[in-house]
Amino acid sequence: MTPRKPPATRALGARGTRAPVAGSTTGGTGSTRARGSTATLGGRPEGGGSGTVLDFPAPQRSHRLRNTLLAVLAVTLVLGGLVAYVIFSPALALRTVSVQGNTLVTTAEVESALEPLAGTPLTRISREQVADLLADKAPVEDVRIAAQPPSTLVVTVEERVPVAVLQTGTGFALVDAEGRQLTSVAERGDVKLPLIDGGANAVNSEVFSSITAVLVELPAGILSRLNSASASSVDSIQLSLTGAQRIFWGSAERSAEKARVLEAMLSLPATDPPVKVFDVSTPDRPVTR
Repeated sequence: MTPRKPPATRALGARGTRAPVAGSTTGGTGSTRARGSTATLGGRPEGGGSGTVLDFPAPQRSHRLRNTLLAVLAVTLVLGGLVAYVIFSPALALRTVSVQGNTLVTTAEVESALEPLAGTPLTRISREQVADLLADKAPVEDVRIAAQPPSTLVVTVEERVPVAVLQTGTGFALVDAEGRQLTSVAERGDVKLPLIDGGANAVNSEVFSSITAVLVELPAGILSRLNSASASSVDSIQLSLTGAQRIFWGSAERSAEKARVLEAMLSLPATDPPVKVFDVSTPDRPVTR
């Protein structure tokens, strides 16, 4: 049988209390503070009258926000100054107009019409302003503008397309498909477009729009070869080529098809005897005579 170990005994103090832990003292001013206490600056005990408490720095968030706002304000002021300079600076004032794309209206006419814009900063000139100043120029259908610093405005003119010539009392007028007179020439031979019979009053006839509807479908190569265009009714439009050849067109219906057929027929080799009439009134069955 294994002998039992004697029970462990504890050392007691004089009055049966726990023996003091080595290195510790009780009572008096030299007693050690309990674990977890906080020391003040210099290791002096907390609560002492001579203790010094550290002042921690204020949070930096408010300083960063202030600096950010100041930076944004500075950038805004600089950009505002630049924008104001660009918009109002006399260094960008209009002094020269460069005109492009014009053939019917002269450059001098465009420059004269835009004279009211002289001295205006380029950034304040709009396409609408330029278009309004050129609105009374019949050949001008639309315009595009581009600023060319420091002082040049480039104006690109889009002109209406003349399709025929009308004889007037003083010469000949070029007209577009709507009958608008675009410009005048002194001699018939100065322009290669068909002459519409009826003089200046031809634009008021009921067949005028039918004739011009045919002319706008013709390729430029054929249009320049035409001598005249006429019609006794909307279904009997006729065109004449330079020389003795004629084209019977009929009505303005299916004009795009008729134009393609006519172009193919005119590209064929010459015959003997030569063709006098090209009949494309029925484009599915063209006839030559």
